Amino acid sequence: MTALVTDTEHYTKVLNLASLAKRTLWLGTADIKDLYVSQGGEQKPFLGILSAMLGRGVEVRLIHAKEPGPNFRADFDRYPRLAARLERVLCPRVHFKIIVIDQTVCYIGSANLTGAGMGMKAAGRRNFEAGILTDDPKIVEAAIEEFDKVWRGSECKKCQRRQFCGDPIVNILNTNRKRKQ
Repeated sequence: MTALVTDTEHYTKVLNLASLAKRTLWLGTADIKDLYVSQGGEQKPFLGILSAMLGRGVEVRLIHAKEPGPNFRADFDRYPRLAARLERVLCPRVHFKIIVIDQTVCYIGSANLTGAGMGMKAAGRRNFEAGILTDDPKIVEAAIEEFDKVWRGSECKKCQRRQFCGDPIVNILNTNRKRKQ
């Protein structure tokens, strides 16, 4: 399966599929806000869905470029499991939008994890976004490698934007590993 995803398909296809992850969900985005998705006729906070996934034992990793605003923080604080189990790093150079589901399916596109980006806003307010949803093993593997390259901090030492990075990824990952031990 390889399909073009546009407009509301970002949440009806991509985020709904992501919420069904059994083992891993990797999310890479430049921007993340207090995103809500439509599931079963209801609007639900995406952070609540991530919290429930963590409760089911799904490993959720999030890379984003900057700290989100106060509305996101308020939603985040409603789900204590996120602070305890969500693996998260910031990288001011991240601009990719990659979602990898169970290492077998991925989305690569233009949409940030925001209501306007993922299509949840009204037709006159959402962004025009497009991406590819695929289970093509070569594309999925390339997306995994691109995400993982940033996740493991392989670019940190030679990064020329370190002055904008409050906590280089290498240090964050070491902190996360120590907390888990």
